[in-house]
Amino acid sequence: MKFFAEQRKEVMTHIEKYMLEKMWDFLKPIDENWQPSDLLPDSTRDSFFSEIKELQESARGLSYDLMAVLIGDTITEEALPTYESWLTMVDGVDLGEDNGWMKWTRHWTAEENRHGDLLNKYLYLSGRVDMRAMEVSTQYLIADGFDIGTGTDPYRNFIYTSFQEMATNVSHRRVAALAKKDGDALLAKMCGVIASDEARHAKAYKHFMTKIFEVDPNEAMVAFEDMMRQKIVMPAHFLREVGLKIGQTFGHFTDAAQRLGVYTALDYVDIMKSLIEEWHIESMPDLNEAGEKARDYITALPDRLIRVAERMKNPGLEYKFSWIAG
Repeated sequence: MKFFAEQRKEVMTHIEKYMLEKMWDFLKPIDENWQPSDLLPDSTRDSFFSEIKELQESARGLSYDLMAVLIGDTITEEALPTYESWLTMVDGVDLGEDNGWMKWTRHWTAEENRHGDLLNKYLYLSGRVDMRAMEVSTQYLIADGFDIGTGTDPYRNFIYTSFQEMATNVSHRRVAALAKKDGDALLAKMCGVIASDEARHAKAYKHFMTKIFEVDPNEAMVAFEDMMRQKIVMPAHFLREVGLKIGQTFGHFTDAAQRLGVYTALDYVDIMKSLIEEWHIESMPDLNEAGEKARDYITALPDRLIRVAERMKNPGLEYKFSWIAG
């Protein structure tokens, strides 16, 4: 295992120059980027309270399930300390403050940090949320950590982040569309700008993995197979509420997302198919026996999962979240 870790670090060092050259294609200059205050009522203006009243009137039209998904998404975004600490332990990233990958991680974290800040303030002002219950869930999620099955392997981590950033883009984009349909144009705009960030970040990690496949195709293919065998778990899979055991709320959160069509089993398959195409998995040359076997598994998996997804029933509406006031 030590040999493979050293080999991974060599690959990460090799593609670091490419990453630094492309970094600002995937991130935005801080002075030009949007900030939460650009989208929220301005407390320095005389119109502040009337703006809050307008925000609350719009928020009243959001469905119960949409509120539940929005709160779950916010808690997920606010568990950012977990994700940053996880990335700093990845082989090739953990080489010190001057390391290029550490620079990427800090700037990625800085962009992601705005998402939770924006959504938290919106929910606080909406008047529809038991903020203390939500805050307890956020603290639990950070304290409980997560296990996404990647270890310190950069290949598995970048496969995970490629997939996960695409999934969060889908989720925020769908919430934006539903918010607009329910009459909340402000929330729709908020989720739209967050989705745009996630799309850029997904593009970055997919590009990094493309370079890894060019340098070390067999090991990258085996890593992709391994992540698909164990399935991509969501960052909030340990989600819980006051008085509940670790992970007990996550299923109810995903049920709400499935009912609304915010993120479904078919979306999972679509993302997988997109990555197979993005990384040219079917036409990857010069694979050894292990790489070929891994590719065979990966390329056959979407059709199998589609059949499973088509048999799944839409979850019934029965759970009441402690987060939602009233």
